[in-house]
Parts: sequence; structure tokens; C-alpha cells
Amino acid sequence: MNSFSRLFALLAIAVLAGCGKPEFSEAEKKTIASLALSALPPLKTDTTNRFADVPAAAALGATLFFDAGMSGDGKVSCSTCHKIDRQFQDDLPRAVGVGRTNRRTMPLAGVAHDAWFFWDGRRDSLWAQALAPLENPLEQAGNRAAYAHYIKARFGERYERIFGPLPDLSNVPANASPLGSDAEKAAWNAMSDAQAEDVNRVFANIGKAIAAFERSIAPPQTRFDRFAAALDTGIQAPDGVAFSPEEILGLKLFIGKANCVTCHNGPRFTDGGFHNTGVPPVANLPPDRGRIDAVRQVEADPFNCFGAFRDGEASACGELRFMVKAGPELVRAYKTPSLRGAATRAPYMHAGQFSSLEEVVAHYSKAPASVEGVSEIHPLQLSDRERAALVAFLKTLAE
Repeated sequence: MNSFSRLFALLAIAVLAGCGKPEFSEAEKKTIASLALSALPPLKTDTTNRFADVPAAAALGATLFFDAGMSGDGKVSCSTCHKIDRQFQDDLPRAVGVGRTNRRTMPLAGVAHDAWFFWDGRRDSLWAQALAPLENPLEQAGNRAAYAHYIKARFGERYERIFGPLPDLSNVPANASPLGSDAEKAAWNAMSDAQAEDVNRVFANIGKAIAAFERSIAPPQTRFDRFAAALDTGIQAPDGVAFSPEEILGLKLFIGKANCVTCHNGPRFTDGGFHNTGVPPVANLPPDRGRIDAVRQVEADPFNCFGAFRDGEASACGELRFMVKAGPELVRAYKTPSLRGAATRAPYMHAGQFSSLEEVVAHYSKAPASVEGVSEIHPLQLSDRERAALVAFLKTLAE
């Protein structure tokens, strides 16, 4: 065999030996490892909710989460929109409780790792977030005095074992709230300060119990995580774990040319921040300006971290204390959603503007201007093959 033939044979052996084994740079491997579920840190202790990791509180929270009695009409619960068999979301463009809302239901897996809640971050803790739908007229449409009476009548013993004695509610109106109908507001204003504080305390504890339950909802491992683990160890991936060439290309685009990882980073594929990405508004819905309007709402919330119902010290309120309150970057900025499981929970964006991942990728590829404010994204000039590859990779986060 001459030298040319020997060289050709060696090259052929090298190619065959590497067949099906993706090539990644050390920097790419490091980024991929940072996205794996194994890199998700343990939940931080929520010092604003001293019941956050109390099993009895979580058990009560689970009961309340699925209880349709926790609504004004007795027909809607948290689980109406956060369906347990659908990643705790509802597959609808906009959630439907007592009425139809203006925003998409967000999934709950890993939500306790977040610093801000809702698409616009108008609540600063998981327990404060849990309270908002209870009084929203389009969601559960109840009022906090009615909830306090309901807790005492149906769950009084369980509540008191966790939170201590319930207050005397005998002179508290059946329906009263600083929000809601004119009659509810009038009844609330007629209450004494002590009565209002008692009701608010019970209401806050409802949120703390539901948050304790929601802290238990963790994202499941996916094929991507198994692939990342195999890549990290250098062991050839077993059957059912290896990525196809299209999925490998999609992963490389995600962490490289397409810049998806800029915002969809970390083990939950989200930076937890707020971004204007030029997503169009939905016709016939009220104006929605995103984060810029939420700043005022979170500051005014009596259940925020600075409020009287926080457990622990104010040192835990750094996010609220140093919150960015103004600036063009907040206009039509919405929270980066986690991409884990996203392939099976269309439609997408804060009001279900896109019906498929293909539409989402096309939007980011074209990067249209925002109707208000300035979009952060720029045209990607992706080919049809590259768009399809990105979608193929995203599907590995739901398998």
C-alpha cells in the first residue's frame, strides 16, 4: 500500500470512528453544561415566607390550589388555568377563569426560582403572586373577607395548626375588599383598622400556603439533560439520548449564531428578566405596555416585600429596593419564559400571539420593530434549514 492509500485509509477510519459524535468546542461544552437541569441550584430559603418549606403549609396550599371554593362563583380554582397534566398551564392564548383575561397562563415548574412574577413582574414574591388571581374579577373574582370566612369555616383547624389562632371574624362583613365592587369597597372602608389587618393577615397566609405548594413543582429531566450529561462525561450517548444532526445544529445555533442563550440561559432557559422583543399587540385588547406599568403596581402592593405581612428582615428585599423603575427598556418588556417543555404548550408569547414554534423562530429571524419602545432583537438571517434545526432542538427540552 502506497503512502497515499495509507493516508486515505486512516482518514476514512477517523471519519467512521467519529460518525454520529457531535463536535463541540470547550466553550460550547461549558455553555451546554450550564443549561442542564443538573446545574439548577437548590431553592433558596424564602425568608419572607417562614412557612415556605413547612410540609403542612404545602399540603394546605395544594388543597386550596385545587379548591373551586376559592373563587367568587365557586367554580374556579388556581388549577382551572394551571392544569396539573399540562405543565400547570392551559394551552389557551389567554387564560379563562370567571372571565377571559388578557394574558397567557404561565407554567409553574421551577417558578419558585424567580424573583418577579407574572409576565410583567407586578408581584415580587411567589406568595404575593398567589393572592392576585383570587381577587382579579377575570380570574377567581372573590374578595379577601369572603376568603377569610371560608378558611375559618372549612379549614380552620388545619390553618391554626400551621399559622396559629384565627382572628375573631364575627363582625367582619361577609364580602369586603379594597378592590372589587363598590359594595365590597364600602364594606372594607367601614371596617376598623384592626379588622382589616386581621383579614389581610389571613389572606397573606393563604398566599404563603399556596406558594409552599408551588415550591414543590420542579421541572422534569429531558432528553437534552441526558445528552448534556453524556457530553459532559465524554461517554458515548446510549440509545434514546443521542441527538440527530439537525438537533445538534439547532443546539449550536441556540448557543451561537441565533443568540437565543442571551436571554434563555441557565438550567431553566430563562434569565428571569424583562425584554421588548417586538411581539405585536393583539387586536381589540386593552393597551398592554408590560414592565413599565408593573413597576407602579408592585410598589403599591400591600403584600410586597416592604409590607407589613413579610416574614423576616427587610434585608431580603434587595430586588424591590434596587428595582429599575423607569427607562425606555421597560416599555413593552415582558418576562423571559422558561423554554423547558415549551414545544408541547403552544401558543406562545404573553398573549398567545404565535401558534407554533415555527412562527416564534420566524419572528426572531425577521425581528420586526416594536409598536412602542425599542425591540432588543435584530434580524438573524436564518435559512429555512436553520429555522427548522432550532425548532428540532427546542423539542428536546420537552421529551
